[in-house]
Amino acid sequence: MAHHKSAQKRIRQTAKRTLRNRSRVSRVRTFVRKVEDAIASGNYEQAREAFSAAEPEMRRGVSKGVLPLNTASRKISRLSRRVKSLAVAAS
Repeated sequence: MAHHKSAQKRIRQTAKRTLRNRSRVSRVRTFVRKVEDAIASGNYEQAREAFSAAEPEMRRGVSKGVLPLNTASRKISRLSRRVKSLAVAAS
């Protein structure tokens, strides 16, 4: 246990930040899962809508520092490609 006032404050700040970041990461995962579920069901319209909601959420995760930029870009690119392949298959 920390004995200095500044160290105690640091512990409190870290706990709050951890909760906030965990919530943000969970939110991003939820949006990505919705896209993947829509892709699995084969519904292009639903997948496109879910993807257009998930992309800004992932970018927000990058700006908040819970996701690395390259990781988010890679995931967005792969999801986008899968959603587009549904459109080709549907037509």
